[in-house]
Amino acid sequence: MAKKLFGTNYPTSICFIVVNEFCERFSYYGMKAVLTLYFLNYLKWDKDLSTAIYHAFSGLCYFTPILGAVIADSWLGKFKTIIYLSIVYMIGHVVKSVGAIPSVGNTDAHIALSMVGLILIALGTGGIKPCVAAFGGDQFEEEHKKERQKFFSIFYMSINAGSVLSTLITPILRGDVQCFGSDCYALAFGVPAALMVVALAVFIFGSGMYKKNPPQGNVLGEVCKCIGFAIKNRWNSSKSDHKRKHWLDWAEDKYPERLIQEIKMVLRVLVLYIPLPMFWALFDQQGSRWTLQATRMNMAFGESFIVKPDQMQMLNALLILIFVPIFDLLIYPLVGLCRINITPLRKMAAGMIFAALAFGAATLVEVNVVKTVVEPAPAEQCLLQVFNLAEGDINVGVAGSDLFQDPIPKLQDPPAYETLPLGAPVKELNINVTFSESKHTCRHTFEEQKAYSLIIYTDITGINCKLVEDYIKKNESGNPNVRFFNTRAEAINITVGETWFYVPPDHSMSPNKSVTRGNYPSVGCSLRSKTCDDLNLGLLDFGASYTFILMEVKESGKIMTKMEDVQANNVHIAWQVPQYVLITAGEVMFSITGLEFSYSQAPNNMKSVLQAGWLLTVAFGNVIVLIVAEGAGLDQWKEFLLFAALLLGVCIIFSIMAYFYTYVDPDQLNKMYSEDSGKEENDDDKKNKNDNIPLKKPEHQKSTRM
Repeated sequence: MAKKLFGTNYPTSICFIVVNEFCERFSYYGMKAVLTLYFLNYLKWDKDLSTAIYHAFSGLCYFTPILGAVIADSWLGKFKTIIYLSIVYMIGHVVKSVGAIPSVGNTDAHIALSMVGLILIALGTGGIKPCVAAFGGDQFEEEHKKERQKFFSIFYMSINAGSVLSTLITPILRGDVQCFGSDCYALAFGVPAALMVVALAVFIFGSGMYKKNPPQGNVLGEVCKCIGFAIKNRWNSSKSDHKRKHWLDWAEDKYPERLIQEIKMVLRVLVLYIPLPMFWALFDQQGSRWTLQATRMNMAFGESFIVKPDQMQMLNALLILIFVPIFDLLIYPLVGLCRINITPLRKMAAGMIFAALAFGAATLVEVNVVKTVVEPAPAEQCLLQVFNLAEGDINVGVAGSDLFQDPIPKLQDPPAYETLPLGAPVKELNINVTFSESKHTCRHTFEEQKAYSLIIYTDITGINCKLVEDYIKKNESGNPNVRFFNTRAEAINITVGETWFYVPPDHSMSPNKSVTRGNYPSVGCSLRSKTCDDLNLGLLDFGASYTFILMEVKESGKIMTKMEDVQANNVHIAWQVPQYVLITAGEVMFSITGLEFSYSQAPNNMKSVLQAGWLLTVAFGNVIVLIVAEGAGLDQWKEFLLFAALLLGVCIIFSIMAYFYTYVDPDQLNKMYSEDSGKEENDDDKKNKNDNIPLKKPEHQKSTRM
């Protein structure tokens, strides 16, 4: 007999299973939290490719559970399947972590290691997904159903605890710890890898206490064979048979009637699954598109507390822990008091509506976020701004355009970029500058879809022009970009935080570099001939790009002017909270209720088939995002709006399907066949069973997170 915990009916072995699940979920969600930014900032992929690969990985994680279930049920059993696939899982994490070390090979090697690691992780996490919870349930005796139910509550609580902590901690390891000169993705992936090692070690340590059931055959395979036989038999039959009212009845020649009736019940639920992937297409974008949106928002709460963009995903797991009891104990009972029949399918439809509203909220946020973004110029055009470093106002005219009609004051921060028509991919243009009644013509070459700053200054030779190319793309990490323009005859070294700038002499521009967001009242600088006074750069805010003009004045030694090339992010990240609240409310009503409904509508031995079907809806939802991200080419706010509209349309279709759905009672089917076991059935008896699947009225059921 298995050891019990402190005289209770709980097996000691479940402690190892719960700890294993916590560590494994920490490992998975921690790695996944920083994955999109890893693609974007480390592998240098664009947003669409990063989103597509993220969802390809997520989809694969939900295709592979079927493989894990087949291996466990038909070959190795749950225990060995968990062990072997956890080893694959662990190796995947290690390979992924090695791929994030800059000194290991070139970019191609990093990409190859990352993809191999992700495939192994998907095989591991997906393969053990259908096994761990079921293996925990196997540890209980049949008479201890209440204890088993409480175990599942603790089990799923450990999932959310692992998710909350990992999405809080790994972004900190990524952003606040610097290694190899930048964000430490190797550490952010390495800690989840270490947690997977701990998960496997804990699980193996408890092996002597587990109750290990042998493989009992693959129900999913049996169902597929029965369906295939029925289709083949019906196709090969040249005559119709009035006694066979359903196409599955053509499997009666080989398969037992009870199995056929059970498959009919399962198929009725699986048909309802057809519209469900669209919900997951929206839900799983929290780790991709919503994280990318957060990088273009103001993440500061006060002076000292800053939220990482990839930490916002933590809200979903945290809100789940809050919302489940609120919905079960407050909202559903209150709705019931209003005499509204809240069936499971109605809850799921309401969940879809809430998810669509979440994307409506995301659309409104995105519309305001993009106001600070400088969009690249269209084909055969470029962007141009002018810095006036002369001793007075200047007039600038560009040949072939009517730009810069008004005089440009000295050291004015340009209000915005002007769009300069070129009429060709590359064009050389004359620029006429007038200052204090003297005129000068500069000639520069411009390329389409690029941004430039034209710097006008005077020296002993007269008026001079310098054209520099600008970096207008906002930093994907959210940090500001900084560059320095040196008008002095001597080079200057400047250190901003941990970033060092070498600014060449004689009206030269330093490279554009990313610095940590913050207040910089005293920045050190040095010259070869002497030290210079510290510079007050002020607040370098999220998403902005700055140009600092370093000028020499005889009396004071130097002067500095701050220009904001790209506006700082002015939409606070707290505006993402409503969309997370809405999507989590939708998850409670859709996901948790959907799993309950599915399990209530299937016989006990068919629940694994429905679980496989449910996981496939998640997989196909990620495939939808992959296709849209790579194929649609829409502005982000339009894409959000498209997903919201598609889900509302799918919700209408699902509601119509739900309206015609009749609830069944699997227990009545079990009773029907148990009563008839041991006696022969005539054709009329079989016909009655084929035509009458036991029905029941929908009931309000308590939610359990799956």
